[in-house]
Order: sequence, then structure tokens, then C-alpha cells
Amino acid sequence: MPHQTHTSHPPSPTARRRHVCDLDDFTREEIEEVLETADSMKEILSREIKQVPTLRGTTVINMFFEESTRTRISFELAARALSATVVNFTGRGSSVEKGESLIDTVRTIQALGANILVLRHSQAGVPYLVSHHFKGSVINAGDGCHAHPTQALLDLFTIQQKFDRIERLNVVIVGDILHSRVARSNLWGLTKMEANVTLCAPPTLLGPLPFWHASWPNVRLSSNLDECLDGADVVMALRLQKERQQAGLLPSLREYSRFFALTSERLAATSAHTLVMHPGPMNEGVEITPEVATSPQSVIEEQVTNGVAVRMALLYRLAGE
Repeated sequence: MPHQTHTSHPPSPTARRRHVCDLDDFTREEIEEVLETADSMKEILSREIKQVPTLRGTTVINMFFEESTRTRISFELAARALSATVVNFTGRGSSVEKGESLIDTVRTIQALGANILVLRHSQAGVPYLVSHHFKGSVINAGDGCHAHPTQALLDLFTIQQKFDRIERLNVVIVGDILHSRVARSNLWGLTKMEANVTLCAPPTLLGPLPFWHASWPNVRLSSNLDECLDGADVVMALRLQKERQQAGLLPSLREYSRFFALTSERLAATSAHTLVMHPGPMNEGVEITPEVATSPQSVIEEQVTNGVAVRMALLYRLAGE
């Protein structure tokens, strides 16, 4: 007789949310419910057979107009673990390239029976636009420089798994803040969970200070990473795109690394419990060194693993009546 693992069922969705476009309209209680559901989903992923029939009959369409590895595969694995039907769609070779509008494409997919759209697009705001024309649910898998809510939720989940809390933790986000959708969504999530957040970047990659103060008045802003690391519980390095140097925002990648990279020396100056995070993909040797990325304090691989559980939780909560 095969071994069976008994576990409690995931908590039932209390109030049905239709879309996940960002975390700005999430309450703290709703974030906590998602993290609690993700904990149940992680237990499912630890089983020998990593699949439950929860979303059998639900069709999930992954619409990715930008290249992606982690996020797309993570959503596909999450949907399959819940027994949903998964279809991967890319803009390349589709009717969009032939001149069909995105909204017409969405309506076609809706007519084919899609229930949930997971959408990544290079233009900010596209998931919001699509959500007004699609009768099912839309999950933003990254839109331009604007938002990446599922990445922020998996980051919150990873932090909570390590510290058993998020409130009052000191979190430093370092890197290209100005262009980072990960930073923006994490700001919404971390501040709602009452963490102390510091944004650290060169002035040219930090952006206008009045904007940050107006939107998140309690967030600390700095251009000195060594000062920020003093007392940090979590340090999250952001990917630096090489186009920033070509655009004249940085003198050189070498100078950026000198002042803002997470190195072994900087990590040694932190507490032994300080977590190192990165949303990926990493530019090793630019914003983080290989030794730090694979150090005992790094939870980068755990972030990737936790991403499947968190996305399972969101699919479950969106599809559940």
C-alpha cells in the first residue's frame, strides 16, 4: 500500500479577489492569508507526488511578451501541481505580430475557455488594461518598470520562513531602484507588513527623492551601502542592467561594483543571521559576487523554490469560490 501523507487543507479563500496587478491594494491581512496558503502549498511540493486535483478543469494561460525563465516555469509548475490545464503563449509568432491588438487576442483566448491569464509585458500598466477586458482573473508577472507582485510575495514568504516574522525587520534593497519593478512591489509588501525598509543606490539610480517620500514616507534613502548594512536583517540585491552604463547613469560597472556590490567583505560586516536575497537573474561580479551568492546566508535558491508555492497559493485563491 503506497505511503500517504496526511495534512490539513489550505485555508479557504475568505473574500474572492479577481486580479493580482500589484500589492498596493492588498491589506496586511490578505498578504498574511496568501503566505499561510503558500505554507500549505509548500507541504504539497515536499511530497513524493507533487500534485493535487484542486484546480482540475481550470485553464491557465501564461502570456509572456518578455523573455522569462524563473517566473514562467514557476507559474507552469504551480498550475500543473494543482492539476490545472496550462497553455504557454508568447508574442513571437502570434497574431499580435500580424497586427492583431492585444485586447482582441485576450478576447480570443477568453472565447477558448481561459480562466486565468498570467501576463508579463514590457509596458507598464498592460495587466491593468487587460483586467478590464477579461472575464476571468489576471496575474501580473511583471509589467515594465512598474510592478512584480508575485516576486514580492515570494520574497515576503522567504523572509517569514526564516525569521517567523516580517514586522520590525530591517530590510535593505540595493541596486537599480529607479527601474526596478521588484523594488516597487516589495515596498508595498514590506511596508504593509511593517518592516523597516532602506533603499540604497547611486543618486542616478535612486530617482527623485520627493516621489519616494510621498509614496512611502517611512522608507529610508541612502547612497552608502556600508552604512546601510549595519543592523540589516535582510539585504536584497537587484539586477543591474548593463544598459544603465550605456545610458550614462553610471561611470562604469567596475565603479558600481566597488561601492554597491554585495561582497564577502561587506557580508562579513553584517550579522551572522543576515539573509542575502536576489530576484534573479544575477550578474555575478557586478551586483553580487559568486561567493556571497552561494554563501550560507544566501537564500536565493530558496526564493526560486518558494516561488512555486506562492504562485500555487495565488492560483488557488483566484480560482476558489
